[in-house]
Amino acid sequence: MNNLVVFAHPNSNSFGKGIVDAVVKASEETGNNVRVRDLYEIGFDPILKPSDFEAFQSGKVPEDIIAEQEHIKWADVITFVYPVWWTSFPAMLKGYVDRVFSYGFAYEYVDGAPNGLLKGKKGLMFCTTGTPNEIYAANGMHNSMKQTTDQGIFNFSGIEEVKHTFFGSVPHVTDETREEYLKEVTKIVKENL
Repeated sequence: MNNLVVFAHPNSNSFGKGIVDAVVKASEETGNNVRVRDLYEIGFDPILKPSDFEAFQSGKVPEDIIAEQEHIKWADVITFVYPVWWTSFPAMLKGYVDRVFSYGFAYEYVDGAPNGLLKGKKGLMFCTTGTPNEIYAANGMHNSMKQTTDQGIFNFSGIEEVKHTFFGSVPHVTDETREEYLKEVTKIVKENL
C-alpha cells in the first residue's frame, strides 16, 4: 500500500514530527511505501486565490495543486498529522484541503447530490492537543472535530474508512506518556496498512 503523510506544524522539532517519524517507520516495517508532504518545509501556499477559481473553471489547474493531487492519487492511505489549534486544523492544512481537495478532483455533484471521487482510499488522522483528552471528550469537542474532518472532508470526498486519534496534553505529559502515544501510532498504522 501507499501511505501519503500530510504534516502541518511549523516546528520541525515538535512532537508531531515524532508522530510523522513513527508513521514512516511503521509503514516501512510493514513493507509499504510512504511519502511525506511537510507543508511548511515545502512552502505550500495555503491561500485559495481568485486565480485558482479561474484556473479550475478553465481546466488549467495550478502546478502546485496538480503536484499535490498526484500524491493523493498515488495514495491508498492519506494520513494527516497536525496540532489542534482553536479546535481545528492549522490554517496551513485547512488551505491545503481548500486548494487540493477541489471540485472535480475530490468531489463532484451529480443531479444535485455530492459524489466523492476519492473512493477506495483510507484516512488516518493523528492530532495533538494541549487540552487533556478527558476535557474534549466530555464537552463533545472530539466528536465535533471528527464530524467536521472525518465526515465533512474525508467521507464527503469518498474516503469511507477513517481512523482519528487525539493525543491530549502533549506539552504537559511525561516523556513516558509521549512514548506510549508513539507506540499507539505504530500500532494503528500497522493495523490499517
